[in-house]
Amino acid sequence: MRDQEIAEILKSVRTIALVGASDKANRPSYEVMEYLLHQGYTVIPVSPKLAGQTLLGQLVYEKLSDIPGPIDMVDVFRNAEAAVGVAREAVEIKAKVLWLQKGVISEEAQQIALQAGLQFVMDKCPKQEIPALGLEK
Repeated sequence: MRDQEIAEILKSVRTIALVGASDKANRPSYEVMEYLLHQGYTVIPVSPKLAGQTLLGQLVYEKLSDIPGPIDMVDVFRNAEAAVGVAREAVEIKAKVLWLQKGVISEEAQQIALQAGLQFVMDKCPKQEIPALGLEK
């Protein structure tokens, strides 16, 4: 995916569901969530383990389908195997974008997302892309 397309995605999304959220401040998912919140995005953490708790001031949900209201982007901090199920859930909730984090490579998740008309980003991190593309607030 070209930089211009990634920039368009990052400019158009407002609400991000972060799947694989962690309450450990040294984990990449925590750092990225904190960064995205500071960039003005609404970030909804998803983690069965932490469901019902609050993370960085946001209520944690067990699964995507539990989130009330529309989700623009699903940001996946899970392994490639789990990403396939998350892709199916993202399609079910009518998300616009499926974003697989650095190191998460899943052709099957990509196929599911693209066939359903979602935009798809793989093996990239919005925390790195936002400043690299000059989009930082």
